Amino acid sequence: MVKIPEDILRKVQKPARYIGNEINMVVKDPSKVKVRFAMCFPDVYEVGMSHLGIKILYHLLNEREDTYCERVFAPWVDMEEEMRKNNIPLYALETKDPIKEFDFVGFTLQYEMSYTNIINMLDLADIPLLSKDRESGPFVVFGGPSAFNPEPLADIADFFIIGEAEEALVEVLDLYVKWKERGGERLNFLEQIANIQGVYVPQFYDIEYNEDGTIKRMIPKKDGYPKVIKKRIIKDLNRSYYPEAFIVPLTEIIHDRIMLETFRGCTRGCRFCQAGMIYRPVRERTTNKLIEMAEKLVNNTGYDEISLTSLSICDYSDIQNLVMSLISRYEKDKVGISLPSLRIDAFSVNLINEIQKVRKTGLTFAPEAGTQRMRDIINKGVTEEDLINSVTAAFKSGWNTIKLYFMIGLPFETMEDVEGIALLAQKVVDAYFALPKEKRTKGLSVTVSTSSFVPKPFTPFQWEPQDRIETLQEKQRFLKGKIKSKFINYNYHESYISFLEAVFSRGDRRLTKVLIKAWEKGCKFDGWQEYFKFDKWMEAFKECNIDPEFYAYRKRALDEVLPWDFIDAGVSKDYLIKEYQKAMECKLTRDCRLGCTACGITKYLEGGACFNGAIFNKVSKG
Repeated sequence: MVKIPEDILRKVQKPARYIGNEINMVVKDPSKVKVRFAMCFPDVYEVGMSHLGIKILYHLLNEREDTYCERVFAPWVDMEEEMRKNNIPLYALETKDPIKEFDFVGFTLQYEMSYTNIINMLDLADIPLLSKDRESGPFVVFGGPSAFNPEPLADIADFFIIGEAEEALVEVLDLYVKWKERGGERLNFLEQIANIQGVYVPQFYDIEYNEDGTIKRMIPKKDGYPKVIKKRIIKDLNRSYYPEAFIVPLTEIIHDRIMLETFRGCTRGCRFCQAGMIYRPVRERTTNKLIEMAEKLVNNTGYDEISLTSLSICDYSDIQNLVMSLISRYEKDKVGISLPSLRIDAFSVNLINEIQKVRKTGLTFAPEAGTQRMRDIINKGVTEEDLINSVTAAFKSGWNTIKLYFMIGLPFETMEDVEGIALLAQKVVDAYFALPKEKRTKGLSVTVSTSSFVPKPFTPFQWEPQDRIETLQEKQRFLKGKIKSKFINYNYHESYISFLEAVFSRGDRRLTKVLIKAWEKGCKFDGWQEYFKFDKWMEAFKECNIDPEFYAYRKRALDEVLPWDFIDAGVSKDYLIKEYQKAMECKLTRDCRLGCTACGITKYLEGGACFNGAIFNKVSKG
């Protein structure tokens, strides 16, 4: 056990990040388990403790009598300084034991700009950074959405889990227990788990490159290694594991509430959205099941807010019944309901009006683009009229604070499309002042936020280049100049960070050395503006003789071998190409709840039928 002197905790900003002992924390005797698993999140406690995947896997693994899963978060810079100064290794919150003593060290990959934190955490733990240097000690495993392009971390990982990890991870641990009892070779264990669907072991493959630096092919080193890694999915979400209690932190976290996962997947088909593609097919929990889950979580945590989570919560097929049932059940106890992602329509606003009777919540819409042409290109499927009708309904109901999310730098975007963002925001303001004076609530505030487009694997835009940094900055300045109203606030995401995100989003395994070099130069917490060191990153690329523009700014040919082509994410490449071509023609693709769009995901479903139309609704209402 690591002992943290009290004087160290007094020196750091938030000591509660490092002490554990929260309500519902799992306590076991480490000497009585066969597997110790360090569940690591490569960011600070407040961010990691807000992540639903960590909550699910933590409690799922601890359901096993033979396994103790403990949590590990990236120490903030003040705590890291004290740890290095006092030779304190990275430890798990539950037992305070060094994670170097564990069997597995697992990281979730939510964001490419957390990769240097992974390296920093391994170094703090005294675990060799490269898999080839680990002759003993814990296996390092990665999962999460960014694992759908695993290659930038290929030389660091012992293995990846591609897709939803609940079942695959259990199968890995089952094999590990048997392997450990036999005292087998490290390589032998990796060869065994390589046959589990969703498991990818990078060291079992060689990469050949063309003279122009593109990938020629990936070659398995042995005939038995799979040539295609098929993602894992939970087929029946209604019967899948979900915790009856969450850990209740001793300090405030970002999402400090009950998170009730209603469904996975999305049927909208936005062409920039990776999550909407890789999490297909849509699978819902029934309303009855969700109410049952909510009751247990309210009783076991004491939280006074339930957040209904999914990629697009208002697409849940029984959303009105679910919301009204939860309000009816918990209104007297002052337990509020929140919807984090709103569809742009009056129906969503009506739901919010019901919710605010218990507690006022935020109101956020994501038109994504300022013109109809651009919204059709990205297959957003909403119109200006939809937005204006929605905000008008909100204003009539007493709302006066609206947030609007947009993206700039999208493929085929013009400056007219950028100006359209300012014009659309102004129309929202105009909708407010079009109401009779007595209907307006004082203090109108419209916030426009823009992020920069990052091409992501397994989307129809994966072949498109990112706008250059200077182009994105020009668009940001241009948009700021077009916003005239004092009621509109504008903020945007730093384009330098978006550039690096694009590099690692579409990168290959040659980037591992750049990651390590940048970390050696002091890069970490790259997603935090105050610690981002762009000049150090550029030095690292130069010293490694790697051109980052090759990854971010280069348009890919449709027949080019992409670094992630060996992964079967369920959505076929032919479908993505067709969607890319439809984008160029400004053509829409219907929501697949209205009928199959032939994306290829049906091969993951028994009977070959997707959950759409009447079948989908029958499944949903339970």
